[in-house]
Amino acid sequence: MNGIRAVERKENLEEFLTQHDPDIFFIQETKCKPEQIGKIIEKYSDYTQFYESAEKPGYSGTAVWIKKEWCHSELPACRSGWDSESQVLFSSQFEGNPVADEGRVAQIDFTKNGEAWSLLGLYFPNGGKSELAWAQKLVFYDNFLAYVNRLKNQGKKVIFTGDVNCAHQPIDLARPEDNDGVIGFHPEERKRLSHWIENGWIDIWRHLKPDTQDVYSWWHMITRSRDRNVGWRIDYFFVDKTLMKDVKKIEYLTEQMGSDHCPVMLEVDS
Repeated sequence: MNGIRAVERKENLEEFLTQHDPDIFFIQETKCKPEQIGKIIEKYSDYTQFYESAEKPGYSGTAVWIKKEWCHSELPACRSGWDSESQVLFSSQFEGNPVADEGRVAQIDFTKNGEAWSLLGLYFPNGGKSELAWAQKLVFYDNFLAYVNRLKNQGKKVIFTGDVNCAHQPIDLARPEDNDGVIGFHPEERKRLSHWIENGWIDIWRHLKPDTQDVYSWWHMITRSRDRNVGWRIDYFFVDKTLMKDVKKIEYLTEQMGSDHCPVMLEVDS
């Protein structure tokens, strides 16, 4: 979102929710703490909202909103924490997260129709600030893969989404030759995404549309590159290959304004 307060001020958040009415809504880069957005939380009170904020003010941050109507009709309750009544757990860490204070993980776990689900929305590190930040980005990729593999091996139905901060293949950005080796299209991070796929995780969009070009999810704002569609596809939905049969539709909502990214919408049978 590049700041939830900014998107709300521009009325783009309300526009998006009115048009698409998602059951579950993952947000990256909230740039706030929950106590700073009481009016937004109240305005959209038809969603149960969970936030994970960065320690640094105005930086990073993730959230997940769950439609109360969906929760109440499909699940016994919608509260954080496992107990005898609750079937939803919100969590915000994984083992080995090298930037655990940056609010980059929003995960919900629940049981539906007798099956255990883990859904995760993430804001992966950019890695461009320093050599340490670059090293942490690669560790984040590796340790996150180990984590979702463990969830899958526990029998969970796993979907993860968000700003992965990497274009995987040349088809995923407008100018691959100009950006070869640049962070965001560096061989080492692209190798990590390939390793995810080797582990059975499917980039849903590219799996279904292997030859589709010129569909991106991020554009540089200062150069107004969105006007010319000079962009990068760095926001994804991944599922375990066994879940591909449940996928109904995926779409990049490139007409939705409000941020330097556009939303990605996934519909699944559950």
